Amino acid sequence: MATPIFSLEVFPPRRNAPVGTIYDTLDGLRGLRPAFISVTYGTGRSKDRTATARIAHTIRAEYGIPAVAHLTARYLDRAAVDEALDLFEQAKVAGVLALRGDAIEGQEPAGDFEHASDLAAYIRARRPDLKLYGACYPEKHPEAADLAEDIGNLRRKVDAGVSHLISQLFYDDADFMAFLGQARAAGIDVPIEAGIMPVVNAKSVRTMSARCGSRIPAPVQAMLERWGDDAASLREAGVIYASQQIADLVAQGVDGIHLYTMNHPAVARDIWRNVAPLFN
Repeated sequence: MATPIFSLEVFPPRRNAPVGTIYDTLDGLRGLRPAFISVTYGTGRSKDRTATARIAHTIRAEYGIPAVAHLTARYLDRAAVDEALDLFEQAKVAGVLALRGDAIEGQEPAGDFEHASDLAAYIRARRPDLKLYGACYPEKHPEAADLAEDIGNLRRKVDAGVSHLISQLFYDDADFMAFLGQARAAGIDVPIEAGIMPVVNAKSVRTMSARCGSRIPAPVQAMLERWGDDAASLREAGVIYASQQIADLVAQGVDGIHLYTMNHPAVARDIWRNVAPLFN
């Protein structure tokens, strides 16, 4: 059985945070040996793509780790996507994660890319040698009628050129494995990494789960109720839960694990300490 992939996600510093905080995050992730680190992207402002490209370049040039740049295109026209691709090429990214992006109240989409598959097809035509990553939803996209419809959309994304998938968060491994079985049955044969978001903050868990259409299973709900106001205890419980999720998934032969660090390197390091032998 092949060794599973292990990768990480980081995001640019928050709007009012010092730029140097990303170095603190990356320094804290030294030694984790990820196959790549993905860098998130904002909603479409020029400074979003500049920040993503700059951090991707830093990851590759200063830390020696391949970087994957996110690109969310709901509010971008073709010229803006071309500009982003030029920046990413200069940063020598290992690939681009093509996303539609979340809706913003009061802001009108550019209209050029209605779906992530549209963006993927455009990038494939413009940069045929660039590796394309895509997102998937183990419990279906919130806008899809059911999982079968969502997997059909996912197949179109792969047909458009995506060759590596990363899942959104989930907290029950059975949900991911059921999704994986359906995806394979639908002919989707590219690597699919399981996206793991550790439980470290009760509010963020509820917010992100609602946004992604991910249910909060009883064990996680119990953690939130017992330690929701005790940050240190919730963090420790979250590290244990995420480590157990990863061990179970690796035992079942998943292609890889994509750990959402949320720029908390200490949490990522604690999880890695628990699961590192599984990736040797």
